[in-house]
Parts: sequence; structure tokens; C-alpha cells
Amino acid sequence: MINSLEYNTEREHLIIPEYGRHMQKMINHAKTIEDREERNKLAKAIISVMGNMQPHLRDVPDFQHKLWDQLFIMANFELDVDSPYEKPTKELFEEKPEPLEYPQNFPKYRFYGNNIKTMIDVANTWEAGELKEALLYTIANHMKKCFLNWNKDTVEDMVIYDHLFELSEGKIDLRNSEENLSESLSLMRTKTKYSGKKSHHKKGQNRQRKRY
Repeated sequence: MINSLEYNTEREHLIIPEYGRHMQKMINHAKTIEDREERNKLAKAIISVMGNMQPHLRDVPDFQHKLWDQLFIMANFELDVDSPYEKPTKELFEEKPEPLEYPQNFPKYRFYGNNIKTMIDVANTWEAGELKEALLYTIANHMKKCFLNWNKDTVEDMVIYDHLFELSEGKIDLRNSEENLSESLSLMRTKTKYSGKKSHHKKGQNRQRKRY
């Protein structure tokens, strides 16, 4: 009795495990039928059973097309039946997708984040004036804070101005500005202040919680 036991590791690999081993056996049996008409009847019956096993997909567009594609995939593209849709090919199924580009515009300055580029692009669309100037220094201060969060050290304003000039492709030039950005200690103190409040608030909640 022990010798007749079968383990999944010793059985045939399931191409789509969601349908189970019995469905895989039905498809393998369909490939052995010589009469084409009988194969077509069995293929349609298998599609019907597969549809009943996936009721949550009935509202998905091209539901039947998806089932037929899965049938051919589970048959290792060796089932010769009449499909109402174009048959998928093994080459197309095994074709590797093209690698996606990493969504980082400026990997050289990753500590600024991608949103800083969006802010710079918006600033370039504004007309010159006090509002735009205020926005530029707001961006510069935000960049300085991001720099400090990443490097945890002090940074000269000229470094931030140089990076802003580079990220804006030379459209924003504050390198000759006499305006000073926020002090590094002030930016770091603000971060510590809020993080401390958050931690203190949580401790207070824990002390007031009733235990039953």
C-alpha cells in the first residue's frame, strides 16, 4: 500500500495549477483522441468546465478567449482542435518582455526624489515675479531638507543651487543669489520636533488605554 502512494513531486508538472490535476489529465486525454470531431467535442466540454471553475472571471472582457488560450497552454500547444479564436503559439508565449526602464529621471541625485523634477518643471512655466521667486526658494529649501535627510550632515547653499541649475537644465540659476536658504540645524530640528511629538502622543495613548 505504501509503495502505491504518489507524491506531487513525482507527478507531472501542472502548467496552470488553479485548474487541478484532473483537468490536466482531461486535456492530455484529448490530445490522444484521433477523431477530430471527437476532439472538438471534448475541447468544448473542457472549456465549459474551466468556465464553471472560474466564475469570478465571467465579467472579464474576452472571457472565452482567455479560456481557449489557457487550454492550448495547458496542452503545451499540442492540441489540434478548431478554436473560435486565433491560436496562440509557443514562441509568442515564451517570448521575454522588453525590460522596463527604471522610472528615475536623475539617478545621480536620488535623494531628491522624482517629485522635485515635477516641481521644477511647473516653476519653469510660471511668469517671472515675486510668486515664482518664492516658489524657487521653496523648492531649493525642500531640496536642502532632502539632502540633509539622506546625508545627515550640513550642506552649503551653493551645492543646492548647483544641483537646482543642473536639474532645471540651466533654466533656474540662483548661484549668484544673495538670499540664504534655511539653516541646516533648523531643518533638522523641525524633523526631530515632529517625530518627537508623534512618539510622545503614542505613549500617552498607551498609558490611557484601559485593560480588561
